[in-house]
Amino acid sequence: QVQLVESGGGLVQTGGSLRLACAASGSIFGFSTMGWYRQVSGMQRELVATITGGRTTYADSVKGRFTISRENAKVYLQMNSLKPEDTAVYYCAADPVRIGGRYWGKGTLVTVSS
Repeated sequence: QVQLVESGGGLVQTGGSLRLACAASGSIFGFSTMGWYRQVSGMQRELVATITGGRTTYADSVKGRFTISRENAKVYLQMNSLKPEDTAVYYCAADPVRIGGRYWGKGTLVTVSS
């Protein structure tokens, strides 16, 4: 079955950097869109960044600070100039080709201290 495993979360000070990684498996035809979302407790999950082929999209709040990249079924999120408001659980998402739907990882916590 399709599985996504995130890594790289942790505690960092304001202005610091973290790199999240996600490894997807279970789709013999690969994945079309892959991306990152985040959620603060009590709030809706929100898009951070997605990548489809060579095309990327970013939330306005992270443009210029975060960079999404991809290598086959692995997707990365380089986060620079982190702010306390970036604190959230970050979820990896992937759309498997021909299977349909969107699959999610279990999430990794990013905490930015002020």
